Amino acid sequence: MSNNMTAQEMTERDMVAARMQTSVQVARVRDYLYGGSEGWKLHEKLVKVVSSDAIFDKSKRPFMTRKERYERAINMTNRLYELQDIHSWSNDETAVALNIIDEEVPMHLHFATFEPVFMDQCGPELRHKYGDLIMNRGIQGCYLQTELGHGTNVGSLETTARYLPETKEFEIHSPTLTSSKWWVGSLGKTSTHGVVQAKLIMPDGRDMGPHLFFVQLRSLEDHTPIPGITLGDIGPKAMGGYCGVDNGFARFDQLRIPRENMLSEYSRVTEDGQYVKPVHPKISYGGVCYIHSELEKGAWVIGKASTVSIRYCTVRRQSNQDNDGLEQQVISYPSVHFRLLPVLSHAYAFILIGRDLKKRLSVFSARLATGDTSTVQEMHIATSMLKILVASMGAQDIETVRRSMGGHGFSEFAALGRYYADWLPVATYEGDNYVLDIQVVRAALKWYRALQASEHPTASSLPPSSAYLRLLLPEFSTITGSTPAWLDPMVSINLLERRAAVMVENRALHEKDPDASMDNRVSRAAAEAYFATKIGALIENLSRSLPPQEVAVGLLALVESGIGDILSFSLLPSADGEDATRGLRMAIKQICAELLPEAIGLTDAFGFTDWELDSALGVFDGNVYEHLWAKAQTEPLNATEVTEGYEASIKPMLQRGQRIVASSKAKL
Repeated sequence: MSNNMTAQEMTERDMVAARMQTSVQVARVRDYLYGGSEGWKLHEKLVKVVSSDAIFDKSKRPFMTRKERYERAINMTNRLYELQDIHSWSNDETAVALNIIDEEVPMHLHFATFEPVFMDQCGPELRHKYGDLIMNRGIQGCYLQTELGHGTNVGSLETTARYLPETKEFEIHSPTLTSSKWWVGSLGKTSTHGVVQAKLIMPDGRDMGPHLFFVQLRSLEDHTPIPGITLGDIGPKAMGGYCGVDNGFARFDQLRIPRENMLSEYSRVTEDGQYVKPVHPKISYGGVCYIHSELEKGAWVIGKASTVSIRYCTVRRQSNQDNDGLEQQVISYPSVHFRLLPVLSHAYAFILIGRDLKKRLSVFSARLATGDTSTVQEMHIATSMLKILVASMGAQDIETVRRSMGGHGFSEFAALGRYYADWLPVATYEGDNYVLDIQVVRAALKWYRALQASEHPTASSLPPSSAYLRLLLPEFSTITGSTPAWLDPMVSINLLERRAAVMVENRALHEKDPDASMDNRVSRAAAEAYFATKIGALIENLSRSLPPQEVAVGLLALVESGIGDILSFSLLPSADGEDATRGLRMAIKQICAELLPEAIGLTDAFGFTDWELDSALGVFDGNVYEHLWAKAQTEPLNATEVTEGYEASIKPMLQRGQRIVASSKAKL
């Protein structure tokens, strides 16, 4: 093959060659990811409609101010609802279309938090009065929990809701600066109503803890704040993330709302001031579970990041020459594909597990509606573990693949920086993951103690989130002394479960004096064990559509990342003087090499169009340099040959330097 071809010709040739060598049945895998061919056809149809509409054009987005981005966000959302009327989309179809927009918009919080929490807990009276308005967005809502001084510690929230039996009203009040509601998505400028988390104060002064209240925030006539409420936007976020969302603040000054505005599906206050308690103290976890379930959408962001990076590294050539005398494709370097392929595996796993979780949440909600609260705690822990994993691994994965792309990965036009900035809040909304760690560990210790206290402990007595603890039972306790068969996914699953089990046991042993990082490590181990078992349950179906290496590489990468604790608890057999981890890492090397020819096919199966990715380096045809050059020409600084700052700043600097040199020469 001649090496006289242009870089443009080479990148296109490399992309065609990569597609020719894959054995992946792209259409079949794509349908599987979208829950069937109908799911894919719906997505494809909606993308065509949205991407062809000028309102959703992305070409000027990188150069917009935050105010312009917010106005763009609400303009896009309004247009989406116009398109719903034009095309007679259902609300579910419109929700899919909203997710196609690759930036956060204020109204998304209405669907993600406000609507599910309200509809789950409002009670029949509020549902009858406001349900249709909420479903049809006749009012826009938000969920006001976090305060300036408190976040995940809901029990310490300062906002109060005092019941006044003489007027049959609640008085919503922010007694301190730190009780101001803060970080609330769409509160700053958009929402008309909100669900407010506040401490219920009874007429006799008793504090009944946090409860939910439906509060009108702005007039439906002119959008001005309701008297007694101070509202505003909290300002720009780190790295420009969530640029189009008006995260806001609210302060309440003895605002009166009707008694009926307490969300009363599970608890309520009677007219004469008597408290009717919920059937389960953790019943409010139902709404939180819906928020956790939104993380499935984030899994697709990991898919986008892996697609961009794998496509770019496939056509980017650098350093060593191959047999054709060309520089080597970057993705062929083990140090590169060792990083990229596990991320691709994570994307697949989280998409499928997220979809499974959504189905389970639907069943959970139906049971909750009948008063069955038996699975509330288990669902909370399971969703918390998924949030911990997706949030932390997602941020790490996106940054990992960005770095694998070299210098061009830092360009805004690569898109990875935007993905990363919009992803980061996932790790801290509803609180830092380290707070969730404590809840996961508490649940694990509870089941560990129950297992130890039982006269006849059995594996069936454990919930799915703590099923790994069965490995502490005598019939499961034997650790094989042979070399692990690393290419078998069940070996990784068993090892991840065993690590979690012994770490929980060790945490119980040191309950009164844990080390500084123990809760975080135990929680991560438990979450990864749960994640691995969910993958195990999907393996049979996955193997019908995916190369087995796609499943194995993600699991092996999890084992490798937790190798410190695995070795600390002597879970890997090794001969004296031998590296117990070499076999694991050699297996990863082998699997990556086998999976590499399938990488482009597996990324194509996500079905992303160039419009959806909005990345010059992730284009389908591989012509990355031409696309990157074209993007650079749109930079407003390039509108003039001489910058406006030349006369005021650059010219004086140049003249000063020239005078100094001229004066120095004159003295010589």
